[in-house]
Amino acid sequence: MAWTCDGGSNAEMVQKLRAAGQFSSNRVEAAMMAVDRGDFSPSNPYRDSPQGIGYNATITAPHMHANALQRLADHLFEGAKALDVGSGSGYLTAAMAIMVGPNGKVVGIEHIPQLVEMGRRNIEKSHGNLLRSGRIELVEGDGRVGWPIEGGYNAIHVGAAASTLPMELVRQLADGGRMVIPVGTAHQEFIQIDREGDKFKQKTLHGVIYVPLTSKDEQLKKW
Repeated sequence: MAWTCDGGSNAEMVQKLRAAGQFSSNRVEAAMMAVDRGDFSPSNPYRDSPQGIGYNATITAPHMHANALQRLADHLFEGAKALDVGSGSGYLTAAMAIMVGPNGKVVGIEHIPQLVEMGRRNIEKSHGNLLRSGRIELVEGDGRVGWPIEGGYNAIHVGAAASTLPMELVRQLADGGRMVIPVGTAHQEFIQIDREGDKFKQKTLHGVIYVPLTSKDEQLKKW
C-alpha cells in the first residue's frame, strides 16, 4: 500500500495522518504535534516512510507510529508506565511520555549504546524536561527480554519484528495492559496482545515490514 501522508511540516504530516484514518484520538494528535519528528529523523522527517538513523536501524514510518499510539492510547493514560522496545531515535518514547503525563513513566530500551545517546540528544532538543524529571528513562539492554525491573507495564511498544512472540516481554505487561509488536520473518504481522489476569489475548491487526528484532551483533551486520 502506498502512503500519501507526507507533509511539509510536522503539523501538516500529523493532519494528513488523521485525515487518512491512521489515528482518531485527540490525545494522539496532541502528542504528535508536541513531538516534532524533525528533532528525531536525520533526513526527510515528514515523509511517510522509514528513514535510516545509522547502525542498521530506522525511525519507523509516521503512519505506523500513529497507528501504534492509537492502539495504545487507552493504556497510555495519566500516570501509566510504558516500555518502548528499540527506542532508537527516541521519537515514540517522547510521544508516549507526553501521553502518560507528569506522573507516568516511559522506559526506552536499545541495545546499541550510540543509539541510546542519540535518543537522549534528540529528546534534549525540545523535551529535555522529560529526561530530567525521570518521566523518560533510556537504558541500554536487550529489548527481547524487556526491562523487568520497571514492570508491569500498562503499554509496551516494540519497534522491530520478532521472529516469534517473545514471552518474556509479554509477561511484563500489567493486568489490563496491552502490547503491540510486529512478528514474523519473511511474512510479518502487527500483533496486539492484551493481558487479562493470567490470560493473554492475541489479535492480528495487519501485515507490516519492519527491521528484525535481533541481537546487537546481528544488527550491526548488513542483512
